[in-house]
Amino acid sequence: MEYGVVLPHNEIGTDPGAMKAFAQGAEALGAKQILIYDHVLGADPDRPGGFQGPYDKDVAFHEPFTTFSFIAAVTETIELVTAVLILPQRQTALVAKQVAQLAILSNNRFRLGIGTGWNDVEYEALNVDFAGRGKRQEEQVALLRALWQEDSLDYTGKYHRVNRASIKPRPSSPVPVWFGGTAPVLLRRCARIGDGWLPLMGANSAAKKAIDFLKAERAACGKPWQGFEIMAQAQYAGGNPDKWRTHAEKWQALGATKLALATHNAGPTDVDGYLRRIEEYFKVVRD
Repeated sequence: MEYGVVLPHNEIGTDPGAMKAFAQGAEALGAKQILIYDHVLGADPDRPGGFQGPYDKDVAFHEPFTTFSFIAAVTETIELVTAVLILPQRQTALVAKQVAQLAILSNNRFRLGIGTGWNDVEYEALNVDFAGRGKRQEEQVALLRALWQEDSLDYTGKYHRVNRASIKPRPSSPVPVWFGGTAPVLLRRCARIGDGWLPLMGANSAAKKAIDFLKAERAACGKPWQGFEIMAQAQYAGGNPDKWRTHAEKWQALGATKLALATHNAGPTDVDGYLRRIEEYFKVVRD
């Protein structure tokens, strides 16, 4: 099982030097992936009717494509993973262009993790229908792959029309598309058209049930399980060496291929502090 890290999005700040030091430091410590969360907008909790959610306007999220372009330029080997990009609220052809460019400039280190999101306030501001986001996501994946591969595309779907056009440059290798989420309809979509799954849950019976479901669905549609990725996450906060080791072993036993450590929400620190946490955790789980 490979080990990666999560960018401490709301704590890393806006200093480019800190971002560079974190990415290079994580790579030097042997992290195989760096994950970035995604939200374009945060709602004001004082809005009419109020607002409740895991984040609001005061929680910072760095835009994934531009941030990864910066990180790609200052690193050599670490893979760049969106976990997850809320794809349905974006223009598909533009995402295809951005992903292709990032794949090219990173020497094919980019992996596109996608989700449907939950915040209707964000969808409204981006002028995209919230109710149809799941079906739109499925069509988007088909169109993304076509745009990455075809020189001239004539595509008509429920949500998209491409009339004899395409993008250039295109990536030299297929860009893996991983799905986040746990709803049965999402897991079925992930099994049919995805290259991997990004669970945000514990290594528990629910995770095993989801993985068994993915295996059965892939078998039913003639897709191999070999090569299908599962990238889980671990938290430094609230843990200790025994908990970290046990958690990693449970995910490995379930079939996870990758595990990314989140070092934020664990008390005040700086970049050196995040890197010390990563070093401590890696030493425990690798030993």
